[in-house]
Amino acid sequence: MTSVLVLAAGYLFGSIDFAVLIGKLKGVDIYSVGSGNPGTSNVLRTMGKGAAVTVLAGDLLKGLAAGCVGYLLAPAGSGLFSSGLVAGAGFMAVVGHCYPLFHHFKGGKGIATGLGVLIWADPLVALLQLVLWGILVKLTKVAAIGSLIVVVASIPMLVLRNVEWPTLVWVGAALVLIVWRHKGNIARMLNGGDAKVVEV
Repeated sequence: MTSVLVLAAGYLFGSIDFAVLIGKLKGVDIYSVGSGNPGTSNVLRTMGKGAAVTVLAGDLLKGLAAGCVGYLLAPAGSGLFSSGLVAGAGFMAVVGHCYPLFHHFKGGKGIATGLGVLIWADPLVALLQLVLWGILVKLTKVAAIGSLIVVVASIPMLVLRNVEWPTLVWVGAALVLIVWRHKGNIARMLNGGDAKVVEV
């Protein structure tokens, strides 16, 4: 029962969409401007840097909060619903970000929230991903490429860090979801173009 509650809490944390909330404070319907995606990059394009930084911080923090809840409440022992529950709560936070209960299940693409969980679970891997993302974006000039590569790279990075298999299962599930949410970016890249700022 504790595991179910932790996963539900992760989903509810993820369902708080800061792009929608900041947009409402500024009198902007984020679904009706720019790309229509309720994420940091669309906020940057339509409401400026200050709003985008606030949204990014909120999305990171809800991932951190989900990981913290998983850490504090995970039952003792090993297995998918104990030692891996930090990542499990994080996965549910990503699900909540992508399909938010409070916003008609119309959410973002999960990268910032996933990174927030990773900061809690393994700060070194999170830092390496940020550095790798920056290098890739500088080289390719397309942020979606950097984002997708660092998401996929998280698995071998965590393997090298000898994390337990339940964490890899949850992270792998989040990876699949994030890549799926970027299918539009992938299609545009295959056709020769994509936005310079990734949808997160």
